[in-house]
Amino acid sequence: MVIKQLKAEDEKTAGAEMEKETLMSALLGKTTNPPTIGEMVEGKIIALEKNSVLIDLPPFGTGIIFGKEYLTVRDVLRNVNIGDSITAKIIETEGENNYIELSLKEARQAIVWSEADTALKEKTVMELPVKEANKGGLIIEWQGIQGFLPASQLKEEHYPRVTDGDKDKILEELRKLVGQNLPVAIIGALPKEGKLIFSEKNLDQKEKTAIVGKYAVGDEIEGEVTSAVDFGVFVKIEDELEGLAHISELSWSLVKDPRSLYKPGDKVRAKVIEVENDKISLSIKALTENPWEKASKKYKKGDEVSGVIIKFNKHGALASIEEGVAGLVHISEFESEEKLRETLELGKSYTFKINIFEPDSQKMTLSFVE
Repeated sequence: MVIKQLKAEDEKTAGAEMEKETLMSALLGKTTNPPTIGEMVEGKIIALEKNSVLIDLPPFGTGIIFGKEYLTVRDVLRNVNIGDSITAKIIETEGENNYIELSLKEARQAIVWSEADTALKEKTVMELPVKEANKGGLIIEWQGIQGFLPASQLKEEHYPRVTDGDKDKILEELRKLVGQNLPVAIIGALPKEGKLIFSEKNLDQKEKTAIVGKYAVGDEIEGEVTSAVDFGVFVKIEDELEGLAHISELSWSLVKDPRSLYKPGDKVRAKVIEVENDKISLSIKALTENPWEKASKKYKKGDEVSGVIIKFNKHGALASIEEGVAGLVHISEFESEEKLRETLELGKSYTFKINIFEPDSQKMTLSFVE
């Protein structure tokens, strides 16, 4: 009987111990991990002091924004009240008086960078003003963060087309955009460096490739001139797509300045002569009669012809035989470049002999007949 009683008491004690262990395990399972530096926390304001704010952070304890952290956001804190919820970032877990030290400024920055990351992933387009310009691009500000818009990420109509790459000229063109609002999207977010990279080109690469892919060499297009520059003419083929007609593809005749032939808004017809790297090259002269074909029936090697000097280059002088057909008078025909320029004057007509005549490759060389 005594043995049975002792056995029952042992079982009762063991059961109590097991129940205690189970309860402890449950409590430990519900315990929240202690806060860590850099973690974002949210709590309600419980006190507004002259130079600090106390925030209830259950179950961790009380958080505080004070000192330098308070001074940097005091304008914001003037508009809060006891009971308001506030999100902050932990910068010290065991601060003075065992308070958890918080930073509202860093929390706001963390939220902004999070929003930037979302905008980057969703390719959100936003209208932002251009603050400054430098030789590489434009400075744009978003939510207090300065971002950079490289010149290479500007749309065609805003791109500084400077032939000689003169950085001062590029800067002069970019400064014209300061103060304007541009539709841009974030294409790079670097929170550790505090940098945002913007692009004015809304199309992603796949969309652009799909549009360009609709065109092939030999296609004829109708477009509108968007700009004429030193090296050619940009033609709008469709929305978000432009082609370039190089100065050599504007006319069969020598073109000194494309602006003398075309201006923005002019309607033109052109032929696609190259599609490469999502860029389209055009030829306007390809849709006009080739004067070399006509010349092939009129001239041959050994003929004497009259030509007007229209240009000097490092190889010699270029003489126009007729509209769109010109031949080179090589510098080796003369003692020196100085002698060449003394003998042949721009705009004057002289007699020449055809040495080489290859109309298919549009090649002609001439000798001066004294």
